[in-house]
Amino acid sequence: LTKVFPTEAGPFVAVKDVNVRVHKSEFVCIVGPSGCGKSTVLSIIAGLQRATEGGVVINGRETIEPGADRAVVFQTPSLLPWLTARENVELAVRQKFRTLKSAERREHALRYLALTSVAEAADQLPGDMSLGTQQCVSLARALALEPQLLLLDEPFSMLDSLTRLDLQDTLLRAWEQDRKIVVMVTHDVDEALYLADRIVLMTDGPAAHVGDILSLPFARPRDRREVLEHSHYRRLRQSIIDFLENHAKQSARS
Repeated sequence: LTKVFPTEAGPFVAVKDVNVRVHKSEFVCIVGPSGCGKSTVLSIIAGLQRATEGGVVINGRETIEPGADRAVVFQTPSLLPWLTARENVELAVRQKFRTLKSAERREHALRYLALTSVAEAADQLPGDMSLGTQQCVSLARALALEPQLLLLDEPFSMLDSLTRLDLQDTLLRAWEQDRKIVVMVTHDVDEALYLADRIVLMTDGPAAHVGDILSLPFARPRDRREVLEHSHYRRLRQSIIDFLENHAKQSARS
């Protein structure tokens, strides 16, 4: 993928020649300096933007627009404030599964709210929920679409540390049910190490590209303590930090 944006100063190359193959049932995190185009890449995969060059191929077919085979969870929950948690999920389900009857849609929505541990909030409006609960509802809404790819754009970045840790575990428990392909953008090195099978490291922009791809040795299902105490954890963590710091220094020099 290459994405070029027109500006008053001329063309700006945000990302250049980003090339990654993601496998069935794989959880991939994209990590890189702020402003390196991570979210741009995710947006192109989602079909919300078009690549200037290159493209996205899913199961052998190129895709250039949004589709029901992909679901996105953004940084903010983006729930309709006048609908309850269940109704927000049902609204999405109605668009994907048009033949389901009302009772079936309700059951479907409640199942995914339970999967993301927020079944007790089913009849609450977003304004009555904590931000963490709202984001769990957003995750339930995305999973309820039963997509092939789940795309996560820093979904926990606005949460406090403890809530963030809880939601990481919630995400993994939900993912373990059917292991959809997940591509997640995050700034949090420890989050990426805990969640991912592989971490894609992007260089700083402009013309950001894939600088390295790390495969992680941690067993699944994940246990946070086991991951933190793994013999390779500190080395992998330091290598990611070194990569980010080196590219930040190069960007500052340029």
